[in-house]
Amino acid sequence: MKIVIAAGGTGGHLYPAVALAQEFLRQDPTTTVQFIGTTRGIEGKVLSHEGFELQTITALPVMGRGLSQALAGLASLPAGVGQSIKILKARRTELVIGIGGYTSPPALLAAWLLRLPRVILEPNAYPGMANRALGPLADRIFLAFAAAAPHFPRAKVLVVGTPIRRAFFEEEGARRLWPPASGLEGRKTLLIFGGSQGAQAINRAVVDALPRLRVLQPSVSIIHQTGEADHERIKAAYDAAGVRAEVAPFLFDMPAVLRAADLVVARAGAMTVAELTACGKPSILIPLPHAIHQHQLRNAEVLKEAGAAVLLSQTDLTGDRLAETIEGVLRDENRLRDMGARSGALGRTDAAARIVQECRTLVGRGA
Repeated sequence: MKIVIAAGGTGGHLYPAVALAQEFLRQDPTTTVQFIGTTRGIEGKVLSHEGFELQTITALPVMGRGLSQALAGLASLPAGVGQSIKILKARRTELVIGIGGYTSPPALLAAWLLRLPRVILEPNAYPGMANRALGPLADRIFLAFAAAAPHFPRAKVLVVGTPIRRAFFEEEGARRLWPPASGLEGRKTLLIFGGSQGAQAINRAVVDALPRLRVLQPSVSIIHQTGEADHERIKAAYDAAGVRAEVAPFLFDMPAVLRAADLVVARAGAMTVAELTACGKPSILIPLPHAIHQHQLRNAEVLKEAGAAVLLSQTDLTGDRLAETIEGVLRDENRLRDMGARSGALGRTDAAARIVQECRTLVGRGA
């Protein structure tokens, strides 16, 4: 099967697409997968690392922007559609998949014009504007959360969960360790990350919390993904505070890192929530307050209500409050274990396989 996937911008849009691509290849190694993205997001860096080819098109964001930027985004659509049509024809594409964000509309519209099978994946509890607009043009719509279903034509919807890479839950992935040969056996591991691009608010709170986190150092190992923009400043702050940590701008091997974590401090993007629950990890979630339609807050509330996470508002976030929350969870073994079990009970690991099977049926390649 020849597949084109439109995804990029952030890890929340890109990594579900990578999981799908890997599952297509696992089920049929003769499959070819072409990604469509832009030069603006992380797709160039991540896809080359994952071994997938990327072709870029003209596409600009519309939602969450000022009027002039929104108009520029709309104006870029015809060029992106034309470029996508050329790619789809050249690849003799049989199926087009859109994951949302500003890369999906040109590719899905091109597929519709060419009368190619097309599907949408919506990973959030409240769907983004791109997917809602494209819903009537899709043949199938795969949802991570049932709460998103009312926004789409019901006959096209299937609730399957968020596709995640098999390395998060396969036995081989479970045996991998981070950091390699660290000599930190017996310590608990605290993982801090704010998404693929980092989160300045979380980074600031962690810096303010370092004096208290230093007290935990004998029994706690810290791994912190800062994002490219904040890396040097945050690394210097750890060094100045005398706190040893693995501080990296980006963690490519997130399955190994997350498997090693005992507690996670993170945003509440759909991909993060899916990976946390697949691994059964307790977490302290700090939703992005400016996310359109507050979808991160809705994601976090699902875990909080299940007893799998502590929810902290960024509005009230301070170094002391973050440190106090981290200490409170890490020092209570029963609570840590219970939160992990409740997280794992929410996990779904079959989403990618189910989507691939449905897609193969759609294009007439079902078993």
